[in-house]
Amino acid sequence: MQIINTSQGVGGILNSFKSLLDGVEKITFVGTPGFCTPFAELMGFVARDKKLIFIPNMDFEKARLISMTPEGMQLGEPIDAHADAVVLLGGLAMPKIGVSPDKAKEIAEKVLEGSNKRKIIGVCFQSMFMQQKWDEVISFDYIINADLAVEVLKS
Repeated sequence: MQIINTSQGVGGILNSFKSLLDGVEKITFVGTPGFCTPFAELMGFVARDKKLIFIPNMDFEKARLISMTPEGMQLGEPIDAHADAVVLLGGLAMPKIGVSPDKAKEIAEKVLEGSNKRKIIGVCFQSMFMQQKWDEVISFDYIINADLAVEVLKS
């Protein structure tokens, strides 16, 4: 894959994500509860004009609507997870989670059934999809790969 854009920080992730959504009306995020859910809600904020869904733990039947509330982006009622774009979140690829790229590819195909727009977007940190070779199994249209630098300061 070739680099088409570089940026920094949370704003860079969000702006990069938003730039990939032309023509997309409905987006389904797939990730682990807890770890990935806040990232889906965060990225969903910049796409709040679209229908947003979150699938926890690869369980298509447990899909939930992500909607804007006075308290921010929140998971809501059950919803059909079929969409124009599927966003696979990097937490799924962490070895301790135990999800194979083949299973992730299956759920991505299920989400995209019936769509003629069909975008597969990966969002990960520290090259997780490449390290675990998911990019060799799944035909991602785009991968947003971010790195985090952490400083803990004490006065």
